[in-house]
Amino acid sequence: MSKQILNLDLSDGLLLKEKILILDCGGQYKQLIARRVREEGVYGVILPADTSVDEIKQANYTGIILSGGPNSVYEHNRFEADPAILDLGIPVLGICYGAQWICHVKGGQVLSADKGEYGKRFINVAESTKDPIFHNLKANSQVWMSHRDQISKLPAGFTVSASSDSCPIAAFSNNSLNLYGVQFHPEVEHSLQGRDMIHNFLYEVCHVQGNWQMKDFAESMIAKLKEKLAGAKVLCAFSGGVDSSVAALLVHKAIGRNLTCIFVDHGLLRKNEADEVEKVFKDTYDMDIRRIDASERFLGRLQGVTDPETKRKIIGEEFIRVFEEVAKDYKDVDYLVQGTIYPDVIESGTDKAAVIKSHHNVGGLPDNIKFKAIVEPLRNLFKDEVRKVGLELGMPENLVWRQPFPGPGLAVRCLGEITKQKLQILRDADAIFREEVANSNLHKTISQYFAVLTPIKSVGVMGDSRTYDYTVALRAIITNDFMTGEWARLPWELLEKVSYRIVNEVKGVNRIVYDVTAKPPATIEWE
Repeated sequence: MSKQILNLDLSDGLLLKEKILILDCGGQYKQLIARRVREEGVYGVILPADTSVDEIKQANYTGIILSGGPNSVYEHNRFEADPAILDLGIPVLGICYGAQWICHVKGGQVLSADKGEYGKRFINVAESTKDPIFHNLKANSQVWMSHRDQISKLPAGFTVSASSDSCPIAAFSNNSLNLYGVQFHPEVEHSLQGRDMIHNFLYEVCHVQGNWQMKDFAESMIAKLKEKLAGAKVLCAFSGGVDSSVAALLVHKAIGRNLTCIFVDHGLLRKNEADEVEKVFKDTYDMDIRRIDASERFLGRLQGVTDPETKRKIIGEEFIRVFEEVAKDYKDVDYLVQGTIYPDVIESGTDKAAVIKSHHNVGGLPDNIKFKAIVEPLRNLFKDEVRKVGLELGMPENLVWRQPFPGPGLAVRCLGEITKQKLQILRDADAIFREEVANSNLHKTISQYFAVLTPIKSVGVMGDSRTYDYTVALRAIITNDFMTGEWARLPWELLEKVSYRIVNEVKGVNRIVYDVTAKPPATIEWE
């Protein structure tokens, strides 16, 4: 049957008095808006822009946020929310496209500007503004712009709250109608007072109390899983990483021994990882874990493959086929659990957003699978939120803070064709890097760090002899949400020690480089 994701929406089951609706106008950062809302102690629900006003009224939302989007409000293919939402009396905040849409619907004018605004810009808050979004904020602030269309004329009754050098209407408000708009993106890290603006919308405009916590998510998700999986036999795609571990624990707490975790050793794991994962989880939790050695199978399929997208799709399909074969050993297994998180989903693309790279557990899945449905309890969470859930579930800190590791494993860190020899070089180099980062007590301050084996060979000198060996790249990223990130400024002494050890201890390497590229324009992984 075609792949289906089990519906685990919590917005009804949580029975919260406070819920903020995020209407998706096709923007890349809609989930980041929900995340910012949740950080403020309020649950955020994402629905399509064209959700009917009747459905919105019935859900009794405390506030509405319209996301950004790629279209123009004056074009026929625009994202169109129900204009009646602006007359419900529920506070509405429009972001970028969402702000333009509010203006357009209410009789203002939006035009394509002579030049766009992209990246970091500065806004000036109007001295006379009574816009609560800017309550107690600095008069000048750095924000993140990403638009060419601009609001050229506000509707009657609306006033300008802020402007930039090239955007006269960077924010507006109509306090009597509870309608607000910002042309920039307060949800991203580069908008330095963006969190404060969202806080003000929630607390100064929507008057929330802010009682929601990640504990609520864990409890509600377990309850939802009990309801959806009652009496079912379930397999879990288990890697030992924090995402699959937290997903497995949630399902385990819901259905107990009806869950079997399948740990597939695909031959692309880090040094000693398979043995460590098996030992830790069998000793720590009363979970049924079955280890499958499929290394020869995966490496055989990957032989001669160099294209990263092809690698990911091969690995994604092969994982599913292994799980299907394992399922034959069990009776009545209908569901497969995965530790998919939101960055996996958004980078793999949707019908509204571009594909960045196909994650093996999303875009890499084959079109047809034999399970009734796939269960993804963490699909709407970011990495830091997953860790919070893990702590709520009582997971030890060393497991919660385990270094993130992609499902395709070293296949996307070994550039070009994959061979056993190249994998061994990469494992040894990566182990040295991770060991020295931990020895420097930086393992909690750096979000993700690893080695990459490049296909580049260069001339070197060792023992007065010429060498022609591989170049290893080191990557270390600091990020809160894994959607954007900055390269870590590691101490020179640490980089020097890592370089010295790899060149001296790992045969086949004579050059080390350090990746100093942020995300964007790069992604965290090289492939």
